[in-house]
Amino acid sequence: MSKLTDVPKRILIGRALRSDKLGETLLPKRIALPVFASDPLSSVAYAPGEVLLVLSIAGVSAYHFSPWIAVAVVVLMFTVVASYRQNVRAYPSGGGDYEVATTNLGPKAGLTVASALLVDYVLTVAVSISAGVENLGSAIPFVVEHKTLCAIGAIVLLTLMNLRGVRESGKLFAVPTYLFVAGVFLMLLWGAFRGLVLGDTMHAPTSELEIKPEHQGLAGFALLFLLLRAFSSGCAALTGVEAISNGVPAFRKPKSKNAATTLAMMGLLAVTMFCGIIALAMTTDVKMAENPAVDLLRDGVPVGESYTQDPVIAQVAEAVFGHGSFLFMLLAAATALVLFLAANTAYNGFPLLGSILAQDRYLPRQLHTRGDRLAFSNGIVLLAGAAMLLVWIYGADSTRLIQLYIVGVFVSFTLSQTGMVRHWNRLLIDEGDQAKRRHMIRSRAINAFGAFFCGVVLVIVLATKFSHGAWVALLGMVIFYGTMTAIRKHYDRVAAEISAEDASPDESVRPSRVHAIVLVSKLHRPTLRALAYAKLIRADHLEALSISVDPDETKALREDWERRNIDVPLKILDSPYREVTRPVIEYVKGLRRQSPRDVISVYIPEYVVGHWYEHLLHNQSALRLKGRLLFTPGVMVTSVPYQLQSSEAAKKRARRRADWSAPGSVRRGPVERRHKEPGRKG
Repeated sequence: MSKLTDVPKRILIGRALRSDKLGETLLPKRIALPVFASDPLSSVAYAPGEVLLVLSIAGVSAYHFSPWIAVAVVVLMFTVVASYRQNVRAYPSGGGDYEVATTNLGPKAGLTVASALLVDYVLTVAVSISAGVENLGSAIPFVVEHKTLCAIGAIVLLTLMNLRGVRESGKLFAVPTYLFVAGVFLMLLWGAFRGLVLGDTMHAPTSELEIKPEHQGLAGFALLFLLLRAFSSGCAALTGVEAISNGVPAFRKPKSKNAATTLAMMGLLAVTMFCGIIALAMTTDVKMAENPAVDLLRDGVPVGESYTQDPVIAQVAEAVFGHGSFLFMLLAAATALVLFLAANTAYNGFPLLGSILAQDRYLPRQLHTRGDRLAFSNGIVLLAGAAMLLVWIYGADSTRLIQLYIVGVFVSFTLSQTGMVRHWNRLLIDEGDQAKRRHMIRSRAINAFGAFFCGVVLVIVLATKFSHGAWVALLGMVIFYGTMTAIRKHYDRVAAEISAEDASPDESVRPSRVHAIVLVSKLHRPTLRALAYAKLIRADHLEALSISVDPDETKALREDWERRNIDVPLKILDSPYREVTRPVIEYVKGLRRQSPRDVISVYIPEYVVGHWYEHLLHNQSALRLKGRLLFTPGVMVTSVPYQLQSSEAAKKRARRRADWSAPGSVRRGPVERRHKEPGRKG
């Protein structure tokens, strides 16, 4: 990064942090709660409304089923929270559902879970931002008129905040999240006091309206299907629960205990607010309709297109606090803001999962490394790009986007809990301590019930939402699965091809006289070829140079170097900010200052690939290094190519192009006269 672009970067995301400052970015529980649980906490702003919207199809008489649906959602929430408390204790590394499924059910199940979670995280950003824009648009007309543009702008702003680091973004998000929670609890307590103690009768703005049912007198299977659809819509309150299990490494020690405590706090707060809002909605006689202009009636006449249907939480707040009151306005503002910030759950879950997948070679390696602020910057940017694309395609319409929601999260819930059952079964085989066995059996029972319940909900969601847009989420999962499988196959093929164990004699290091710097990342065939070539140049001095970004990889490189007895000195430079380019440039400039008359020759091993998409997976660091070294005086840069098998395809394509004559190519240059052959007429 040049100094010209470095200045605005520092203004936007702050100064770079050293690797040894990672511990200072870890989160206490009070900050971790709004960071990882803002999505399930904020979902109470729209989940009750989704339940009532679906029930309104059968008319207001179906509303008396809403408390039972709320009870079912509460049971499911407590089941999932209890199950995930077992997860974070058994697998605290941060792999979450992906690690559980991969370890216990196999790589294919793990990749299915990863695909589902990646899709769900992208949808979390798109739905939360779109819902926030729509809530804000009820007060500011400009936002409604430019809804898509405002949603994309909000995603960009949220991305910049997260690029500054998880701790800083957590502090920013803590205040509005806690303000929203406090406002909802104050509304519930004051509403209960007015109704139970003072005996006041509270009326929502829609209490005097009537609902025109789309299907009147539903019974039997049709009514059951409607109730199941309402239940699946209410399950939106559970989205984001899994983010805590993926974010365990971001907690302060003891990590597992703090994550489990945060899970319990989140579950208790979410179900209390969800049930309280449903109860007050019934008490204040809230009316909701999927098509309010036609289905809501005032004195038997539709309210018309000019009518704006407020969310359930806004109607309840108006009934409890009074329209235009300070507390009503404060809760409305906190609700709109927390819906924006709910996307932060995905901004912490997606990059962490992407880093683990990159480490397992299912995603490009660039997603594994931390950025300047010790956040997984590449993952954050990738998430923002995917969410902006989805918002643009769907026009920031939360009603359309929410139909795609929660499919992925229940796929991961079901497979994760099934994997935990197998985890406990495996441990019980070898465990002889009776106290530990009782604990394991209890944990297995919790996870088994969670797997069964989540599996049932998954079937319900697919059955009731597939035709309403859930198929798009399934398609996204298939695309992610196929892409990650292809990337893994490519990396495995390249690793086998460049393995130094089977290096042929002509690729081994030969004694010769060379003066050069050979850049080394790992000890494989391309590195050995670069060392051999550098020796043949007959320079005055030869050394290998490596940048230490990962201590474990550096240790493995040094041990392998010594084991092979390579007669080239290996110099390792420490990089506290995880950069590769800058330490090399500074080292080369230092050599130039010591000996201004000397020429520094830098040899960079590179892969030669045959397909355009393979360039995205290789040689990125080499390109950045060459771009900087070419502008350094007195430095010669040499690329030492290593042809992968896929490059043969490129050679064949080049050969076909060389043999093919483009139209007009044979007529370039002077025209030669042809002599007539005897006996033939021209």
